[in-house]
Amino acid sequence: MNEKTMQAVVTTGHGGLERLEYREVEVPSPTEGEVLIKVSACGLNNTDIWVREGAYGTDRDPDAVTGTGRVSHRFPLIQGGDVVGEIVGTGPGVAQQRLGQRVICNFMTYAQGPQGLEYSGSLGNSRPGGYAQYTTAPAEGVYETTSSHSDAELATLPCAYMTAQNMLDTARVQAGETVLVTGASGGVGTALIQLAHAMEARVIAITSEKHGESLKSLNPHGIAYRDQDNLIDQVMSLCDELGVDVVVDVVAGKLFSQLLACLKTKGRYVTAGAIGSAVVPFDVRTLYLKYLTFYGVSCGTPSHFEKVLKLLQEGSIKPLLHTTYPLAEIKQAQSHFISKDFFGNIAVEPA
Repeated sequence: MNEKTMQAVVTTGHGGLERLEYREVEVPSPTEGEVLIKVSACGLNNTDIWVREGAYGTDRDPDAVTGTGRVSHRFPLIQGGDVVGEIVGTGPGVAQQRLGQRVICNFMTYAQGPQGLEYSGSLGNSRPGGYAQYTTAPAEGVYETTSSHSDAELATLPCAYMTAQNMLDTARVQAGETVLVTGASGGVGTALIQLAHAMEARVIAITSEKHGESLKSLNPHGIAYRDQDNLIDQVMSLCDELGVDVVVDVVAGKLFSQLLACLKTKGRYVTAGAIGSAVVPFDVRTLYLKYLTFYGVSCGTPSHFEKVLKLLQEGSIKPLLHTTYPLAEIKQAQSHFISKDFFGNIAVEPA
């Protein structure tokens, strides 16, 4: 390729939507072990919002302005982790045969190589991401795809579905168990429902009443509505008053204590987010009197990503794209995303 410059969205610092600037920047060059990707679509996710807002806090100060990993970020930064596109360049050590491949990216990088357990960074976070016409990525995390789904549909998968698979695996969900999913109409929520079904678990989904009809298309065992006063009673009536085996939660906030009340004795709770509020009231007696186990996870490993791609290829799961925006309209796209007034997920497409 001959292009020297490209259009990108640059995050200039922590703050509101005014920190997003659509501007011309240099096209990056792939280094050792990397590929250059012409981005066709990039999905939105909560990490992009929270990094921009500096909303991760610290374990001593939940209101501290920090980014992912609760560390400072280097700005300006091109965000966007959920990248789909075409390989148009290769760095040293990468086979030329990869040129022209249609690809989807595992946005995470790992401290000990692709099978390492420790995260060392990610696209759109510690390195430039997909809110641009071109981006580079480690070749080992860039997977060729022959999926019949559109690029924008595929861009809804990486962060949401890999995180969801990690949550379910970490909580050791088994066939026949009942799983309670919060935030069920969003990207991670809809992924959790489909992936739990693939494990042959029963799913009770929590959503708002306005998303109830859309959610029925995923065939949960039952739906409970968070905007009604009797959430616990709704859930218990759907699991024969015994409680659920596992809560998979990305909301927290005012729902937190109610979710724990829905768990069976020796139930498991796993979280990977807190879009409702990260600081919650918590009766410790519920933890020890019910012998509960708590798990926290973030993103996932290559094995989680590869499992998602396999299930996609088999037709066991499907991407749920609500709408797309041109990359230049990133502020409108993120405003829509923040509203949570959609079913599935949203992607942006570079010009």
